[in-house]
Amino acid sequence: MTARFSGLPVSAGVSVGEIYLGDGPEGGVAAGEDAVRAAFVAVASERSAFAARLRARGEDTQAGIVEIGALIAADPALTGPALDAVRAGTDAVTAVTAAAQAQADVLAALPDPSLSERAGDVRQVAAAVLAELRRTAGEATPPAPPDRPFILVRRDVDPAELIRLADSGARLTGAVSVGGGASSHAAIVARGLGLPMLARADAGVLDSRSGHPAILDANAGLLIVDPATTAAIPAQAVHSPAAGGFVTTRDGERITLLCNVASAAETRLGLSAGAAGVGLLRTEIPFIGSRGWPSEEDLIRQLEPILRELAGRPAVVRLLDFSGDKIPPFLHNGGKTGLSALLSAPGALDAQLRAITRTAEAARAELAVLVPMVSAPDEVGQVRERLATAAAAAGLGTVPELGIMVEVAATAANAAEFAKSADFFSIGTNDLASEVLGFDRTDPRGGPSSAADPRVLDLIATTVQAAGQAGIKVSVCGDAAADPRVLPRLLALGVRVLSVGAASVPRVAGLIAAADTTGTTSAAS
Repeated sequence: MTARFSGLPVSAGVSVGEIYLGDGPEGGVAAGEDAVRAAFVAVASERSAFAARLRARGEDTQAGIVEIGALIAADPALTGPALDAVRAGTDAVTAVTAAAQAQADVLAALPDPSLSERAGDVRQVAAAVLAELRRTAGEATPPAPPDRPFILVRRDVDPAELIRLADSGARLTGAVSVGGGASSHAAIVARGLGLPMLARADAGVLDSRSGHPAILDANAGLLIVDPATTAAIPAQAVHSPAAGGFVTTRDGERITLLCNVASAAETRLGLSAGAAGVGLLRTEIPFIGSRGWPSEEDLIRQLEPILRELAGRPAVVRLLDFSGDKIPPFLHNGGKTGLSALLSAPGALDAQLRAITRTAEAARAELAVLVPMVSAPDEVGQVRERLATAAAAAGLGTVPELGIMVEVAATAANAAEFAKSADFFSIGTNDLASEVLGFDRTDPRGGPSSAADPRVLDLIATTVQAAGQAGIKVSVCGDAAADPRVLPRLLALGVRVLSVGAASVPRVAGLIAAADTTGTTSAAS
């Protein structure tokens, strides 16, 4: 019987997979004071070591989140009451759970959501301590995740677990948490991984059974378990790309599938799902809170762990895109943003191009550079000249290809002119649709499906045709590339390269495999 569970969308996207219940069994465990103390120490030590490994790879944001768990597990404010209760005769499970809940209640009462949602961190540490107690006592623990696409369901999804699963190449496609919220660390990690996630889900979801098929629509805030018929949702099928990241449509067209990333963990997730490489590496995400332009060393630290994963694979690195909802504090003065700010800031572009070329050369990635928010051909010329200088300094034998984001309506309409100065186009459907339809990017009406509007599709068609006539490559990297309504239309218009969120790769591969590129023949259909 189909069951539907609502929740708060905290990381957008749609995914499919079987339910995997990650919480351990309930009930007591035979453990004394020494065993409880050892379990807290083990959790703190493991998380501290994991954080150190992440930091050594340059994944500072994730390392910081994992370190918080280590500090909580070692905090006397949590361990003290739990150990006191055990000494007084309380069983270990009740003692740890009650101590954690008392701490969580204090945090949950704070008015600032960024602090109140740390209550979930305390409960997650308690769950990890209880799992460690059961493991050392030889009692039942949750089974290992399946080797098929799965959706993690827990009372409190643990950010450290999300990172580990992505790190291990597990086929995680989404997560559902009864606790948490948009500011929780699990939500922050999920967004960084491009992983659809719901928080504050109906508690009844915990009664679901592992192994049952499900659809997670984190755009609509819904988890559907045991959908009435999988035949009714062929577009949601999960598929693995062939070697090389290619997927063949029903009518025999070969489509290259890449992934959009901002972290090494996200990159591993996409590659493990079969992506050919990275079609959009967002470089601005770690620096949105910065108070100045990142230095060459800052950028290398961010890029190195990602590009190291991409040896011999495509790596399309986008220049800093401080625009829209991604404007850091130092640009909050009402002045220039986006590409104009980057081009006018002394040394900022050169520092980034040196970092990109040096790091890509060391990693042996197949580098291409992508310029965002281009509105004039001379902007491309400015970047090309400085890219050539950086490439020569880095010892690259050839200058990397230089492409432009087509996400401004005027640029799309004049794509034939821009094709003279660019090596490839990457169509950003999010901003393009928002401008054409007059929606703010945060407006729900401006979601991925809005790119199916004939006015948007006409501009995409113009761009694809201009690229074909000029003999340059074209891809779509916006969210519409993963939308079941829009994707078939993109293929019908001649798009043969798609780049999507890392967690969406298996689902989009299924969409492609089910598509017939002759099924939609015009932009307005």
